[in-house]
Amino acid sequence: MITDITIGQYFPGKSFIHKLDARTKIVLTLMFLIFAFICKNFWSLGLITFMGVFTYLLSRISPKVIIKSFKPIIPIILLTTILQLYYIKTGDVLFSWKFIKITDDGVFMAIFIAVRIFVLLLVSSLLTYTTAPTDLTDGIEKLLSPLKVFKIEVHTFAMMMTIALRFIPTLIDEIDRIMSAQKARGADFESGNVVKRVKALFPIFIPLFISAFKRAIELADAMSCRCYTGGSGRTRLRRMKLSWRDGVAIAIIVLVCALVIVFNIFFVNII
Repeated sequence: MITDITIGQYFPGKSFIHKLDARTKIVLTLMFLIFAFICKNFWSLGLITFMGVFTYLLSRISPKVIIKSFKPIIPIILLTTILQLYYIKTGDVLFSWKFIKITDDGVFMAIFIAVRIFVLLLVSSLLTYTTAPTDLTDGIEKLLSPLKVFKIEVHTFAMMMTIALRFIPTLIDEIDRIMSAQKARGADFESGNVVKRVKALFPIFIPLFISAFKRAIELADAMSCRCYTGGSGRTRLRRMKLSWRDGVAIAIIVLVCALVIVFNIFFVNII
């Protein structure tokens, strides 16, 4: 299950989404996520969901990748859905048993939250799926460049964020390798109550931290050997330029965001 997490991986391609400027993808992803939270009814959420699925289809990423990325969060979605069913008491009662009461408002809210989580994961994952780590670093640095006025090391911050994202798949593979080694030595991670399962994870965390620090030291040595000195005086092989694709993408997202606001105003809100 843990090897199914695909966050941070990059899948090369030549789709419309891949060819967008990294700065455009970062800004539009943030806008998309913000307006996904602004949605207050199924009309606006449906529009956001449609655009998320349409964007995914444009990226030409294999459906297996998206399915794998959703497996680890299925328990979270189910837990959130159950909590919404239990805590929302308004509306017509559909089922009642002792202290449990499920209403139609609770069902609507549970579906609403589940779809929202689906859209958030889908869109946020596409950013790393379709953007090379180098482009992502350059895009973040360009967007945060005004902060240089306040003597903030923007390039260092952008590099830290990109390396953190890039090493998520590496650390996941490391966890899987350590768990396999521990199971071969007789460790049991699946039986027992919650407390026993948490205690069984400690033999994983210690070698994981040691391995992570070793990788960090090796990465620092590799960057030092290549005379990496950060953003000061650093040149780039490729210049980032906006194209007509970026203009089209921005216009579409702005239109979608405007429609979300209109739907929130003129249709009945459920939250």
